Amino acid sequence: MTKILVADDEVDLEMLIKQKFRKQIREQKYEFVFALNGTEALAKLEQHPDISILLSDINMPEMDGLSLLSKMAESNPLVKAVMVSAYGDMENIRTAMNRGAFDFVCKPVNFQDLELTIEKTLKHVNQIKKTLQAVKENSILRMYVDENVLNFMSTREFETSLLTNETLEVSVAFIDICSFTSISENEPANVVVHLLNTYFDEMVKEIIAQGGYIDKFIGDAIMAVFKGEFHLDRAVEACLGVRKQIDDMPAQGEHGNFLPKVSIGINSGEVISGNIGSETLRRLDYTIIGDVVNTAQRLQSVALPGQIVVNESCYEKIKQSFNCQKVGEVSFKNKAVSSVIYEVLN
Repeated sequence: MTKILVADDEVDLEMLIKQKFRKQIREQKYEFVFALNGTEALAKLEQHPDISILLSDINMPEMDGLSLLSKMAESNPLVKAVMVSAYGDMENIRTAMNRGAFDFVCKPVNFQDLELTIEKTLKHVNQIKKTLQAVKENSILRMYVDENVLNFMSTREFETSLLTNETLEVSVAFIDICSFTSISENEPANVVVHLLNTYFDEMVKEIIAQGGYIDKFIGDAIMAVFKGEFHLDRAVEACLGVRKQIDDMPAQGEHGNFLPKVSIGINSGEVISGNIGSETLRRLDYTIIGDVVNTAQRLQSVALPGQIVVNESCYEKIKQSFNCQKVGEVSFKNKAVSSVIYEVLN
């Protein structure tokens, strides 16, 4: 449904528009919002951020159509305006076009012409939205992929390389934001997404600083991978940094009552690295799989808020460098033997 704002001080125009466009209104093709002047129109634009088109008179009390155009360009640049004016008002029409008006119709209003103008304006609005979406997607891609890689992705060599897999020695960290499900159920969507991205951003900085990379975001958790020399030590350092950054953050949320905490599981060993997914859908993720990954996730699942947990094998490798304490034995799903786990303190 397209939402259209009509700004005109002629009160009869609202009745005429509802009458002439009753079929489109009934079919939910158009929804009209009405204002009697520019000031009221700006308020309506704030109340209805999904408005796509403005139909505006030029001569109105309090704030005229030309002033409305200037204000709207600052706060609602994607809304396209069609000015409604009398035949002899060409100077104002030219001013309106210079201020960003998309088109104009003449008074008395020819409603057939108005409908065609609305349809033309709507096509333009939709094209802008598609272009912005394409730019957004391209920008996101370029944030994470080197330009040489983007060029490589269009070659046959790239398609062949999708089948290349290897075995690696890595450390894997699963980092979960504790109790975030509760805030996602009680806060507005914009607040939830903003908070999650804020936490993730702080976590990612610590991971990158230790030479790690993000394998994937899983809901409100991160799977991070560390390769190369001292990868386990760097994974632990990164997780200590993540915990400190999150612990130092103030209470968050619309009501200011959510104190973030993380629970972390770390494991180290041999994994399989490759492109996992569906070639038919052309959706493949370069990721790692194996028992090391599964165990890291299970270690995270038993960690309490604020805890960094490792198994005995990892503890033996890091005990000279980090202060740890024994937690006890735990049983993991599909594991015949229980595991002794340790908490990394500092």
